Amino acid sequence: MGPGFWPVTFLMLALSLICAWYFLYGNIDWILPGASNPLTDRTNDIDALFKFMAVSSTAIMIFVAGYVIYFGVVFRARPGESREAVGVPVHDAPKLEFWWTVLPSLLLVVLTALSIVTWYKIYFGTAVPALTAEVIGHQFYFEYRYPGLKNSVYSKTEAMHLPVGVPVRILITSADVIHQFWVPEIRLKASGVPGLVQNLNFTPEHAGTYSIACSEFCGPDHSLMQGQLIVEPVAAFNAWLEKEKTAAAAGGGALNLAEGTADAGKATFAQKCSACHNNPPTPFDQKLVGPGLLHITDDPAHPNLVSGKPPTPENIADILQNGFNGPIGQMPNAQANGLSSKDIANLVAYLVSLK
Repeated sequence: MGPGFWPVTFLMLALSLICAWYFLYGNIDWILPGASNPLTDRTNDIDALFKFMAVSSTAIMIFVAGYVIYFGVVFRARPGESREAVGVPVHDAPKLEFWWTVLPSLLLVVLTALSIVTWYKIYFGTAVPALTAEVIGHQFYFEYRYPGLKNSVYSKTEAMHLPVGVPVRILITSADVIHQFWVPEIRLKASGVPGLVQNLNFTPEHAGTYSIACSEFCGPDHSLMQGQLIVEPVAAFNAWLEKEKTAAAAGGGALNLAEGTADAGKATFAQKCSACHNNPPTPFDQKLVGPGLLHITDDPAHPNLVSGKPPTPENIADILQNGFNGPIGQMPNAQANGLSSKDIANLVAYLVSLK
């Protein structure tokens, strides 16, 4: 094996054991945020899988890199040796070859088994869910739906809420392109794919506010597709849900287009609409995400709105209020965009003034 082989081997073993101890018992919050205080039962499962992979892969890296360096130093060409000199004449090592094939294979079998068990818990859960919520990805926001709540909740204006200690199932899909719903502290993520519903099962165990992000590039404003998850006591969650139901029943006030002012609408447009429509407004064919809105009421090339209706103030307001899903994309409704009745009236006044 060469001089110093066994001391070097024991040194690498010691390094592997130190790293293993650190991954298993040390503070690894800088790698896995919240590892010392797991947010859910699935966080524990995924962190355990990560630690197993970290311990085994670190040991492999130390031994492989260590032996490469060791043999490169011990059996290097010495000054004065012929360039045609033959190294140690070792050919075939059946026992060594057997074990370096069997051990990695066993490691992969164990890793596969642990991964399947963890995946099964995530996808099917370990308890009957007491709450099933839906997450729908849009360009560029998340829509949240709850049982018994008529209107959706949108990440642009509100946080997602979940109760502590209650088994939940989140159904994830997309209305347009592929998105990725991800809460880093939970460790869980799932792709939102149009036409496909995936699910995550877990039980939140600690109250707090956590970040939600889309981790799949989904368009020019992908970086803005963020939100918050509020995990709170059951009583607080129920109070929030009742508040949402009351607000939905109230309807957000009556819409009076006569109250709108173009100047206020211009400011609202820059704040609420410029992510998808060119600002200042451009002709219809100059599309950002949505079409240009210049001359929306008197464009001879496009005499109707995308809804097929004439460009009257009332029909413009209808799209702003209720949204629209058509061949050129999806227009979020007023709740998704955080628009009040006054905002809609101001936007209509501004768009009508663009003649």
